[in-house]
Amino acid sequence: MRIINWNCNGAFRKKFKQLEQFEADIIVIQECEDPERSNDQNYKKWAGNFIWIGDNKNKGLGIFCTESLKISNNNWETNDLKYFISANINDDFNIIGLWNHHANSPTFGYIGQFWKYLQINKSLMSKALIIGDFNSNKIWDKWDRWWNHSDVVRELEEIEIRSLYHEYFNEEQGEEKSPTFYLQKNILKPYHIDYVFADKKTFNKIKSIKIGHETEWLQWSDHMPILIEL
Repeated sequence: MRIINWNCNGAFRKKFKQLEQFEADIIVIQECEDPERSNDQNYKKWAGNFIWIGDNKNKGLGIFCTESLKISNNNWETNDLKYFISANINDDFNIIGLWNHHANSPTFGYIGQFWKYLQINKSLMSKALIIGDFNSNKIWDKWDRWWNHSDVVRELEEIEIRSLYHEYFNEEQGEEKSPTFYLQKNILKPYHIDYVFADKKTFNKIKSIKIGHETEWLQWSDHMPILIEL
């Protein structure tokens, strides 16, 4: 199974064909348009089998699957946290797509949004993949905060969910060698803020993980796509 995550930086209707080369089964996209309300017929046809959420029809979060897969919305509670899709694939495993936002929260922005989501739904996260733009990294941990990036990683590990990138490349959190994001598309401002976490028992064999290179992908987005093969 091949899975892609990509924050497309908007206008996905003009960019989706760039992902066809990967022949992915599941594609998680941040900042994409709602296919149902799009006027682009090619995009609507391509989207086909999907779940999308967002406050703006032009910029939301979507999970897209091949027609051979069954995707159903779990409708897990979000308490208006932004943005999370919990879905089930083939009555076999769960996938949580996310796009962490500041969400106008003075305290629980970005990783705080996921920390809250985790507290609500932790007991449901069996056979789970968690994938998306976390807008977070250990380097931004604050000493007096209990919902830091490191706290989230620890809580996930307690329920046997780990980061596939860090396991595959044997790198530590906060010491990633491969950026997933370039601030303002500036190659001198690289960060690793997009992740794939997965249940250890269900997803115990990682065939490959690849992160797009800036020379190819910066023309399309400030984020690099992540391709996981399980």
